[in-house]
Amino acid sequence: MYGFEAMTFNIHGGYLEAIVRGHRSGLLTAADYNNLCQCETLDDIKMHLSATEYGPYLQNEPSPLHTTTIVEKCTLKLVDEYKHMLCQATEPLSTFLEYITYGHMIDNVVLIVTGTLHERDVQELLEKCHPLGMFDSIATLAVAQNMRELYRLVLVDTPLAPYFSECITSEDLDDMNIEIMRNTLYKAYLEDFYRFCQKLGGATAEIMSDLLAFEADRRAVNITINSIGTELTRDDRRKLYSTFGLLYPYGHEELAVCEDIDQVRGVMEKYPPYQPIFSKLSYGESQMLDKAFYEEEVKRLCLSFEQQFHYGVFFAYMRLKEQEIRNLMWISECVAQNQKSRVHDSVVFIF
Repeated sequence: MYGFEAMTFNIHGGYLEAIVRGHRSGLLTAADYNNLCQCETLDDIKMHLSATEYGPYLQNEPSPLHTTTIVEKCTLKLVDEYKHMLCQATEPLSTFLEYITYGHMIDNVVLIVTGTLHERDVQELLEKCHPLGMFDSIATLAVAQNMRELYRLVLVDTPLAPYFSECITSEDLDDMNIEIMRNTLYKAYLEDFYRFCQKLGGATAEIMSDLLAFEADRRAVNITINSIGTELTRDDRRKLYSTFGLLYPYGHEELAVCEDIDQVRGVMEKYPPYQPIFSKLSYGESQMLDKAFYEEEVKRLCLSFEQQFHYGVFFAYMRLKEQEIRNLMWISECVAQNQKSRVHDSVVFIF
């Protein structure tokens, strides 16, 4: 019941909420990022990170370091924290935590299928998969020739099975079909997660509705921009948009007919929460759009920690940690390639 979470939430969720708030205090600050941006080599980055919670994960890594090693070890820390929380969780929090990983599962499926299509080694592809999105039969994805086989042979036993009902076709897999499959799966996943959060009710429903609606709207904008100039029809485009969010339904109707980035901008500026995002961009420019969306997302995720007795903090923490890893990867790449002048281009400060 909304407003009465304080009476019962701590029976099952209090310990884990305390844990996740403790983890949140270990996120890198603006001062940490400023120091990292001054580093000259990857070993300098390792030395600075040794004073943070990443220290134990990087301490035994020999020189010379690679960017992939830093990202792997930082991701390993996130996975360890997630597994600890999942082990301690009871229903419905355990199901909520599992939902958070389904996005990574979809990305892993698409990565394996695309890599197989281009005749890449399966073992090499498995190493690139996100560890939070792994499942038992993932290696056998390589044998599938079309969506129907993909579902029947592999995915029928995974949590993604219900999301495949909309994209089972006998068409052979190619790059276009795979991208449509990714977006169809993501649409079904976000709608399912949204319904689950609504069922939980209370502060969780209120906060997660806002966060998931933002994710759905961002995906709608990205789908529109990426499909401009392709053979995707307006109806096909409309089918890939989620059936909730601030843009649903009238914004979707307008986005479906957009022919260039400035028309997309015109649609989005009608919605006050998205005006600041597009005001940062000059006309005809879409390169900085991702960063502007990430900054807005981080702001919303941080706000979810201002309220207590809800599950949104778990989702927010996982997303903020993933953003932190993206920041570290960008800084490491800029240092490794001697491009320090560009180091601030994609770093999104969290706190």
